[in-house]
Amino acid sequence: MKNILLFGAGKSATCLIDYLINESVVNNWQITVVDGSPDLAKSKIGDAQNASAHYINVENTPARRKLVAEADVVISLLPPFLHFLVAQDCVDLGKDLLTASYVDDKIRSLEKKIADKKLLFLCEMGLDPGIDHMSAMDLIHRAKNSGALINSFRSHTGGLVAPESDDNPWHYKISWNPRNVVMAGSAGAVYKEENKIINKTYRSLFENCEEINVKDIGRLAYYPNRDSLSYIPVYDLSSASTFIRTTLRHPSFCRGWEAIVAAGLTNNQAPVNNSLTFKAWSASIKPFITDEIGHQLEFLGLFEDLVVPASAKTSADVLQYLLEKKLAMRSNDKDMIVMVHELEYELENRSYYSRSSLIVTGEDNSRTAMARTVGLPLGIAAKLILQERIKRTGLHIPILPEIYEPVLNELKQHGIRFEEETN
Repeated sequence: MKNILLFGAGKSATCLIDYLINESVVNNWQITVVDGSPDLAKSKIGDAQNASAHYINVENTPARRKLVAEADVVISLLPPFLHFLVAQDCVDLGKDLLTASYVDDKIRSLEKKIADKKLLFLCEMGLDPGIDHMSAMDLIHRAKNSGALINSFRSHTGGLVAPESDDNPWHYKISWNPRNVVMAGSAGAVYKEENKIINKTYRSLFENCEEINVKDIGRLAYYPNRDSLSYIPVYDLSSASTFIRTTLRHPSFCRGWEAIVAAGLTNNQAPVNNSLTFKAWSASIKPFITDEIGHQLEFLGLFEDLVVPASAKTSADVLQYLLEKKLAMRSNDKDMIVMVHELEYELENRSYYSRSSLIVTGEDNSRTAMARTVGLPLGIAAKLILQERIKRTGLHIPILPEIYEPVLNELKQHGIRFEEETN
């Protein structure tokens, strides 16, 4: 009986575990779910016969390696800094590995060993990165195969609140790791615009965000993601004068967050005085307040006379506490994923604009659109590997047709389908 080992049973794992359990029944596989919380993994697998839950500290090397040794394929939804522990075990013990995280330098350092052992390490296999790569490459490859010369590529993705659950002035609720929400954009960004390399600092990232109109949704703002330039050779788009990958938010969110960043309230280095009230802690934001964002900041509780939580070590901790309290999804709330690719190209002396759009709405605050779009690509890829329908070895992200085509085809069966238009 083949065994799929999953590390991490948090927010993004719910739909992945559902999928794996269903596939385990059809294929007679065993699913092993591991988490640092004694009860979380058990709650996710329920009474499934082909699934087991384990509680370990993932830094406990003997316990971790024992589980890896018993697996046929390993999926890691751990925080990125812990992936390397699992990756080393997989190399040593000869196991394929899937993650939804970016390929970092540590994972890259294992590339030769992965190739030598003929293993498959498939990273960036979630939503963003993940579905964005697969759908973009599908669009790009089809355009190139027709003989097109691509001049511009823009890719936008956002985890948002569904319109029916949008009831706060931020037009946002947290459906993924709250710390990532707090620190989003902190590294700044670099991208290519009309053959110019544009560098954005953290402070300037949310200023005057550009907007895009999304069918059935309306106007959304976007800000650039990290290092778009590194994906130009990956996507084979050196001919493009514009190349940018961005995050989508409602325009008012960007205006409010610009003030929060400018005031230093996302600082995760300088210690915070635990005797301060929220009002005193946030005093640095006063010069940046307008009527619109004043309402947003008041909603978050920045001006309350209550003392900041004793557990907070930095301003980022205080802000995260407020976001988790004020922007939490209620039990009946639904989130929404929006992804849009924009392609401009020349074909037979004519100019074309293509747009490929995806909108996915969650079921509730547990089986969210975020959980579906992060988890399902991982589950589908694990199945394809065990069924030997993906035979590639080495360190990869999903930009090859033999990987993305079967995954995108199965995602359509789960309602994750792109709509395209070309003018």
